[in-house]
Amino acid sequence: MATTYSISDLAREFDLTTRAIRFYEDMGLLQPERSGPGGRNRVYSHRDRTRLKLTLRAKRLGLSLTEAKDLIDMYDSPRDTGPQLQKFLVVLNAHKRDLEAQMAEIQANLDEVKVHEKEARSLLAKQAEKPAKVTRTVKASKA
Repeated sequence: MATTYSISDLAREFDLTTRAIRFYEDMGLLQPERSGPGGRNRVYSHRDRTRLKLTLRAKRLGLSLTEAKDLIDMYDSPRDTGPQLQKFLVVLNAHKRDLEAQMAEIQANLDEVKVHEKEARSLLAKQAEKPAKVTRTVKASKA
């Protein structure tokens, strides 16, 4: 008999909400069978569990759910993994380029912050060097 999982089992195992799992189902990443009155109970197979695990791995890599679905769906096709691996490399390379561009942007922002920080420290140091101005208030005398 094949191992099956309830939505609660998967939620607990992967530290997800049941709502997130239903969302992945709506996206077509999972396809549980239905049981019980009116098909209200979801019954997830080992295949669904594996697809969920791969989906979460793709998310950690920063891939979109659509990209994840495209890649995962390829593994449901015949066993020739060559095209699957080629597609995976294309997606990974595109994602890597995006991350490198983001990293360059972040580095540019950090460099700019450092320049402004240096300017602000310099201005503060100059203010500290000046003797404090004494402001005198002249009171009008009453006649």
